[in-house]
Amino acid sequence: MPNSPQPFFWYELMTTDLDAAEAFYTAVVGWRPEPFDKAPGMPRYIVVNAGERGVGGLMTMPEEAAKMGMPPAWIGYIHASDIDAATKSLKDAGGAVHRAPDDIPGVGRFAVVADPQGAHFMFLQPNGPDQPPVPAGTPGHVGWHELYTTDWRQALAFYGEQFGWTKGDEFDMGPMGIYQLYGYGGEPVGGMMNKPEQVPVPAWQFYFNVPTIDAAAARVTDNGGKVLMGPMEVPSNQWIVQCQDPQGAHFALLAPVR
Repeated sequence: MPNSPQPFFWYELMTTDLDAAEAFYTAVVGWRPEPFDKAPGMPRYIVVNAGERGVGGLMTMPEEAAKMGMPPAWIGYIHASDIDAATKSLKDAGGAVHRAPDDIPGVGRFAVVADPQGAHFMFLQPNGPDQPPVPAGTPGHVGWHELYTTDWRQALAFYGEQFGWTKGDEFDMGPMGIYQLYGYGGEPVGGMMNKPEQVPVPAWQFYFNVPTIDAAAARVTDNGGKVLMGPMEVPSNQWIVQCQDPQGAHFALLAPVR
């Protein structure tokens, strides 16, 4: 087990229309986009900021991913203090390594991996000092992380062993099964459940914090996106909508009030 729990700390959209995605998420979430040009020769990359803090990035889907039929999607980065050791540990535990650790000039080392059930994420061993976590609920940041999988008990055991994530409360959702909360040793930061039939493969979904849910849902549809579920109140007394952007990437929004 790692010395300290390792969370998601960066989020990246791979899309088929970078300009359209930039305009959509700027309008919906309120991010401040900023071109990233510190890595010479790298593809165009747009950092999205909440205030003065970067939350994630937007990029055109790599050609090899498009050829494999990958749809536009958000993917999360888990912090790795030793990415080579983390990647080996993941593979030994039954995970898959889709791209071995490699350097991004001026950024750090990254790897593309998947858990044993097939949900993709990335490792990043960043250059420079770590940034402190932001308070829960900070607008524009990710307020919830949700895993749809084929066996949430095995998934929880995997992420707990690899990253020190801890089990929280369970919620019985009837025909939809158990919704299992997890944390990084403190308050819950996400949940896991066996995926419904309409979710084709195991995947992570990320909830971006917004001030109010109805106004945010209207911004989604006004800007060409779709609201797939909600608004719905959740046990934390917050409100959510699950959405799809105009290029087809799934995401969700979370707010303290309707």
